[in-house]
Amino acid sequence: MARPDQPGRDCPLCPRLVAFRQRQRGAHADWHNAPVPSFGSAEARLLIVGLAPGLQGANRTGRPFTGDWAGDLLYETLIGFGFARGTYDERPDDGLTLIDTRITNAVRCVPPENKPTTEEIATCRAFLTATIAAMPRLAAVVTLGKIGHDSAVRALGLKPARVPFSHGGVHALDAVTLFSSYHCSRYNTNTGVLTPQMFRDVFAAVRRHLDA
Repeated sequence: MARPDQPGRDCPLCPRLVAFRQRQRGAHADWHNAPVPSFGSAEARLLIVGLAPGLQGANRTGRPFTGDWAGDLLYETLIGFGFARGTYDERPDDGLTLIDTRITNAVRCVPPENKPTTEEIATCRAFLTATIAAMPRLAAVVTLGKIGHDSAVRALGLKPARVPFSHGGVHALDAVTLFSSYHCSRYNTNTGVLTPQMFRDVFAAVRRHLDA
């Protein structure tokens, strides 16, 4: 059953994504192939907002950033700064737990070629807005990439033009502080757009903010 912060397994809202989901179910019956739920407690003070599930990552495993390169860098960094504990082993049953952190995506279903349309992003934003509203202790949001950033800004009731995306950007908003980073995708890391140190610097700033 759908909740305000989580679409149901057969969410019908985006026809293109529904069709893609059905094709993947036919090809990979043992994969998750459904909207991917948020990972972590709603009582967390930190929310990380990505773009969308990767085809062979979260769409396969059912946990955000699990099963692809982006998760390797993200979870290694979270463990390093005390936002997670355990061992990340690319499986939802690897025992990894988040500490004071929740992870979600701007779009909950895998899009073809990892590219959701503007309409799909807007349609799925209701779930992101509800996710934020369900976090009473929320103090910091990390956005990964411009699409996730802009959608999170809109979900917070603001206009992206007033809260522009930039790697390492920090915006003190009314209720939360927003930190932005390039997405931790394999493409960005392979091309040097994002280095592991650049990524760690963002979470070091978040750690200082929450510990202050």
